[in-house]
Amino acid sequence: MPSTDHSPYSALGIRHSQLFTHTRREAPADEVSKNAQLLIRAGYIHKEMAGVYALLPLGLRVIEKIKEIVREEMDALGTQELLMTSLQPKEVWERTKRWDDDVVDIWFKSELHAGGEVGLAWSHEEPIGQMMKEHISSYKDLPVYVYQFQTKLRNELRAKNGILRGREFIMKDAYSFCIGEEDHTAIYEDMKRAYMNVFTRVGLGDDTFITFASGGAFTEFSHEFQTICDAGEDVCYVHKGKGLAINDEVLNDDTLKELGVARTELEETQTVEVGNIFNFGRQKAKDLGLTYKNVNGEDTAVWMGSYGIGITRLMGVLVEKFADERGLVWPREVAPLTVHLVRLGNDETVVRAADNLFTELIEQGVEVLYDDRNARAGEKFADSDLLGLPTRVVVSEKTVAQQQYEVVDRVTGNSQMLTHDELVSSLAVSPQRKD
Repeated sequence: MPSTDHSPYSALGIRHSQLFTHTRREAPADEVSKNAQLLIRAGYIHKEMAGVYALLPLGLRVIEKIKEIVREEMDALGTQELLMTSLQPKEVWERTKRWDDDVVDIWFKSELHAGGEVGLAWSHEEPIGQMMKEHISSYKDLPVYVYQFQTKLRNELRAKNGILRGREFIMKDAYSFCIGEEDHTAIYEDMKRAYMNVFTRVGLGDDTFITFASGGAFTEFSHEFQTICDAGEDVCYVHKGKGLAINDEVLNDDTLKELGVARTELEETQTVEVGNIFNFGRQKAKDLGLTYKNVNGEDTAVWMGSYGIGITRLMGVLVEKFADERGLVWPREVAPLTVHLVRLGNDETVVRAADNLFTELIEQGVEVLYDDRNARAGEKFADSDLLGLPTRVVVSEKTVAQQQYEVVDRVTGNSQMLTHDELVSSLAVSPQRKD
């Protein structure tokens, strides 16, 4: 049962007067990206250094909302959640030649005082494949699908685009281990659909496309999920009718022929890569010695796949796509809280009405940020716009006298007066998704 007391911070309700973060009128002078400027000004993140940001309470709530959507889609595929380590043994990566800085140039590496060298995880294909050697021995053990939410560390040369490209960031990475190509293809296609479900649920479905691309340091080819965005560092050629795109690095006659599209049908766009999936075949498992006994008792290399979504990057893309001249605008599904309850004035009847509404909405399961500060109306409204919660509910002497509430939609700016029952009904929490 949700708490009904007036505690300053709970799972559903926060009093603004007790929130330790503060809004800022100006962003740091050295921050050039729109996403980081707004998130810092609104008190969602704190910049430690270039490419490295701390998540403050409201920012963490957004990240957790995104993670929960991803988690639901992964769990629906029968994928099991785990958590790997950030420290990586040199020896495992040497087996696939990806410890070499000429092959992977984004390692953070360190010497152990006890001797030996370790790396800080930029990905987890090798260590998770190594771990699976203790859990996979027979065809009866397959398939295995696992995923994690993990902090990745990459020694990026360029770290100037806020949380779109960081040196430290949160990723969801999933891994599949199958008997052969047929089983792998089935989960690969399921992952494609699950990823598109994720991007649709966070509000990016119309502008996100499955994209044919190079595999980079992972494999020869891959599929990316690219979202049209002016802040994007990639150039893709989009076919909106077919819902696909081609990264410019692999745009050639062979690719066009394979995908059945003509160059004239494609639209050049700036995009951000929000997800990617890789087919490793059996080679990586061979390099790692990850095998199973087939039905004939023969040792066979496992067929591996890898699937990533940038969680913090998604948060940044949402800012770039939806923010306006007044501040952040969060889609309801990922907003840190649903309602910004703004109290104007300190009249006893106003305070009582706002306090009671705060408690009642929490009891109804509605997430509420309650602006109970002793501040001017203009300051409160400016902060409300900057914070970007979906619905603003204003309680003032005027609304109390009318026995109504002023309700403002952050996306449209539309304002309406609602009675108590109309307000509660409009904010009713929908039943949770059941797969």
